[in-house]
Amino acid sequence: MISQSQITEFMSQSAIGIAGVSRNTKRFGYMIYDELKKKGLKVYPLNPNTDLINNDKCYSDVESLPTDTSAILIVTAKKNTLEIVKKAIRRNIKHIWIQQGSETKEALELAHENDINLISGHCIFMAVEPVKGFHKFHKVIAQFFRMYPKN
Repeated sequence: MISQSQITEFMSQSAIGIAGVSRNTKRFGYMIYDELKKKGLKVYPLNPNTDLINNDKCYSDVESLPTDTSAILIVTAKKNTLEIVKKAIRRNIKHIWIQQGSETKEALELAHENDINLISGHCIFMAVEPVKGFHKFHKVIAQFFRMYPKN
């Protein structure tokens, strides 16, 4: 079970790379990127198929991220997750959030073996304060059933 302190530590990092940001504004990766950016977090989009997302520089992979990147959020297909975790570890990034549906057993094991502040199995939308709409309801329900740490 993750702790609220793990979430707080992840969200307080200087810059977060987001692997899986789409140019399509209706895709989940784009929505997360847009929401974190609107909340004032410094985020860098990763997508190997474009140089720009909404006129923001987009990075092709973990290795090309700016040096102030201290966390990675993974919102990709499962087939890409392990490689992103490996690259983040090589970059000495100690904070990794693997969005629900992107996790693999191998990626989780590798992160644990390397003493990563790992968050998985939880939706980041429930961690971006203030939580609104459906995500707020979902967070309350998850907390009620002790599936999410209380504030």
